[in-house]
Amino acid sequence: PRRHLSSRNRPEGKVLETVGVFEAPKQHGKYETGQLFLHSVFGYRGIVLFPWQARLYDRDVASPVTEKNENVAGHGSKEVKGKTHTYYQVLIDARDCPHISQRSQTEAVTFLANHDDSRALYAIPGLDYVSHEDILPYSSTDQVPIQHELFERFLMYDQTKVPPFVARDTLCAWQEKNHPWLELSDVHRETTENIRVTVIPFYMGMREAQNSHVYWWRYCIRLENLDSEVVQLRERHWRIFSLSGTLETVRGRGVVGREPVLSKEQPAFQYSSHVSLQASSGHMWGTFRFERPDGSHFDVRIPPFSLESNKDEKTPPSGLHW
Repeated sequence: PRRHLSSRNRPEGKVLETVGVFEAPKQHGKYETGQLFLHSVFGYRGIVLFPWQARLYDRDVASPVTEKNENVAGHGSKEVKGKTHTYYQVLIDARDCPHISQRSQTEAVTFLANHDDSRALYAIPGLDYVSHEDILPYSSTDQVPIQHELFERFLMYDQTKVPPFVARDTLCAWQEKNHPWLELSDVHRETTENIRVTVIPFYMGMREAQNSHVYWWRYCIRLENLDSEVVQLRERHWRIFSLSGTLETVRGRGVVGREPVLSKEQPAFQYSSHVSLQASSGHMWGTFRFERPDGSHFDVRIPPFSLESNKDEKTPPSGLHW
């Protein structure tokens, strides 16, 4: 049977239009460049640019064999072994961005500018990283099914291919040139009282300031409520350890100026932030404080994650120059 993708909230006088036809999700193997999909959690339309193989450190399935003592990376915990997991670099359809803004920042990849005398930050909006299991694949007969400023620069229609969208040379060149700043290598996950926190850190580059080096990272955080009880994020508490020997504590209300509510209808929230260190590596960990409907609070652990600079760094990120 044909299944149509459509908006949940239909404005008055609007007629639903067929977007595409769902395909069976892949249990094995990867999705190809050009695969159209619906995000299973945030509901936006997107298209796969290319896959990444990440190491997933899932503290919910930690090895029971080796116990570690308390260390700088946070609370005493079981040793966590990484397993390989597929994530995808994708374009988000710009038409869907207003509808997901309450649940997710319209995710952007950020770079440090490639001018030594500039502190500017490149931001490429509508680029996200999506886990394999979050992809609901579909097909479409539309030759431009996704509205994004990079769609026609990166992809072209080829009716002889399946899926019928193939990478242009510009996409291959862009990936090759910016590989160190795009690469997703480690994913960290932990669940506390049915709230799952997933963290993905990205190295952004190094800047020289006042005769010292400052290293920058971006980290993307997804919060998911796996229960039916409504909860609201109220506070964050971070510990940031630098290899230079400093330990910083950061407390504050909410995240990125928001105190998101996680409910059965909207169970997830995603955001990104940035951090800088005076050393080439370090660790971050901490807790989010949530509030229940009865006013009681509980703390959710943020899994410890490493901040590592790319040792093979050769050239700064190039941004978008054609």
